[in-house]
Amino acid sequence: MSSLTVNKKTRRIIPGFHLSLGYTMLYVSLLVLLPLSMIFIHTMSLNWTEFVNIVTDPRAVASYKVSFSTALAAGLLNVIFGTIIAWVLVRYSFPFKRIIDGLVDLPFALPTAVAGIALTSLYAPNGWIGQFFNFKIAFTPLGIIIALTFIGLPFVVRTVQPVLHNISAEVEEASASLGATRLQTFRKVIFPELAPAILTGFSLAFARALGEYGSVVFIAGNMPMKTEITPLIIMTKLEQYDYAGATAIAVIMLVTSFILLFSINLIQWLANRRFVH
Repeated sequence: MSSLTVNKKTRRIIPGFHLSLGYTMLYVSLLVLLPLSMIFIHTMSLNWTEFVNIVTDPRAVASYKVSFSTALAAGLLNVIFGTIIAWVLVRYSFPFKRIIDGLVDLPFALPTAVAGIALTSLYAPNGWIGQFFNFKIAFTPLGIIIALTFIGLPFVVRTVQPVLHNISAEVEEASASLGATRLQTFRKVIFPELAPAILTGFSLAFARALGEYGSVVFIAGNMPMKTEITPLIIMTKLEQYDYAGATAIAVIMLVTSFILLFSINLIQWLANRRFVH
């Protein structure tokens, strides 16, 4: 009896727990914590006045507004259309479905610079699509939103898709048989299951959009105070060997992004508790 008790106490779900935990901590430290700490270490070479002057420069502040507003808009668009695409891919059968499903992952594999050049050629005033509009798309914040939506779409689709697979169609039929309308079924039955996945997909798409550079730098036009994104400001300072200035702006982006993502995760946690209870 005592040997069985010892075996139950010492048996782990993952063999070699201590070794696995040590490897995990080493991996996270070398690839995540160490690079992030270097950002703060470089920034500490500045005094407080220099730091404030760099991060509150009008050109930098304008780039913050462009980066965060376009990333937020692209994330919201991806939530809407990504959820619709995931729904169609899961609930309907149609010709070339597998091909379309594979195309969703194309932004993952396509080099971002290639995507930026392609989108610019399409939405430029004389491009295949841009020529049909009376207003400019490329070289405006609207063009940036389109580029960020393109690169962030797979995050929402691939996050929502598995959850939809697990929601049986019989659940909707049971709801309908009890007299619920389609809107009530979606609001009371389907959406509570999808909400955590949608928030996760939005978080991933938003985070990717904030740091995106390659696909945006071409279509943005990079006009200071208008369409210049913060990653471009950082790259410009790095090319000028102003490492402290680049890391100072990176710190602002990092801290702000962390606060926003933490808030999104908090909302997701509260939503989970509400739907569970």
